[in-house]
Amino acid sequence: MKKPWCCGPLAAYLDLSLFSLTNGLAEALIGLGMFFWPFLEGLLILANALAILNEDRFLAPRGWSMSEVSGNGRSKSLKGQIVGLIYATQFFRMPLIALNVLIIVVKLVSG
Repeated sequence: MKKPWCCGPLAAYLDLSLFSLTNGLAEALIGLGMFFWPFLEGLLILANALAILNEDRFLAPRGWSMSEVSGNGRSKSLKGQIVGLIYATQFFRMPLIALNVLIIVVKLVSG
C-alpha cells in the first residue's frame, strides 16, 4: 500500500501536519491578543480620563468649553472635535462604568 503524499519526506520537511497548523494559528491569535487587549485597556483609560474632566473648573478657564467652540462656529476645527469627544465621553459615563466593571472582573478571573 502506497503512503499518501502528506506522509512522505516532503511533509516532514514542510511540517504539514494538522497539529502544527492549528498550533501556529493559536500562537498567532495569542500574539494578537497580547497586542489587542492592552490596546483596548489603554483606550478605556483614555476614555475614563476624558470623562472626569470638569467643564467649570478645568475646561472653561482654558477656552475648551462647548459654548466657546460652538459659539464661534469652530465646531469643525480640531479643537471643536476634541471638545466634542470630551463631551461624548462625559455623556456615556454609565457605559464606561459597566466597561470598567467588566475589565476588572476579567482581570480578576484571568489573573
